[in-house]
Amino acid sequence: MPTQLKEQTVAEIMERFANATAVILVDYRGLTVKELQQLRGKLRESGSERELRRLVGPNGEVLEALQDLSRLAVQAKTGERSRLMLDVAGFRAARRRTLEELAAKACQEVQRTGEAMRLEPMSAFERKVVHDVVADAGLVSESEGEDPSRRVVVFPASA
Repeated sequence: MPTQLKEQTVAEIMERFANATAVILVDYRGLTVKELQQLRGKLRESGSERELRRLVGPNGEVLEALQDLSRLAVQAKTGERSRLMLDVAGFRAARRRTLEELAAKACQEVQRTGEAMRLEPMSAFERKVVHDVVADAGLVSESEGEDPSRRVVVFPASA
């Protein structure tokens, strides 16, 4: 699919959120890093802090829904599955940092005690962040349960 069509599709979706600061992170196959940076720059909007909080919602629930709807809209328009990531007011970036810290502490605790540790229920995005940190620490993790109560369990490396 031509880059211009992808940009138009995402831009059309983002116009619906015109009064919010939204940074879209796009992982389209075939786009270069430079093209992605240009696309992100085109999709920046500004809005009040109150509007932004409403778009994030409690615990990022509204942001997740907006992302899912945006992905569906892109897929409907392009016929291709989208790996679009939406971040409003830096919420997802801040959440990633918090999760990385949580995962690092969990890894330290598991290494110290040799016992598995179950973390709080998380979204798929959040679980992925934790799994990556655990793998980098040389430990093992897996997800258990069903959404919305699905969680990560961190195991010692020898488990």
